[in-house]
Amino acid sequence: MNLLIRILVTSGLVLLISRFMPGVHVAGFTTALIVAVVLGLLNIFIKPILVILTLPVTILTLGLFLLVINALIILLCTNIVGGFSVDSFWTAFLFSIILSLSQSIMNGILGEGK
Repeated sequence: MNLLIRILVTSGLVLLISRFMPGVHVAGFTTALIVAVVLGLLNIFIKPILVILTLPVTILTLGLFLLVINALIILLCTNIVGGFSVDSFWTAFLFSIILSLSQSIMNGILGEGK
């Protein structure tokens, strides 16, 4: 049940952010739901591989390179999910930061951070 709530919250946030942020386009709630699932799967399977491969750069930048990895995950998601597009790398970079902060806030409000 907890996973279902997190997916619904993430899809709502993706839809909300796309309405206010130029350069991010989501066709509808169903597409946002698919984006949330695909982002979750990419974060489980692809992100750890990217983190390990870029570990020296991540250490050198004191972890800030993880923001670049998050943007690359968003761009990869745009290639997988039809109806979801991000115009540029910098838009994906900003979108990933806003989405991460929003998810943290919502997890705190809903009490899922435990």
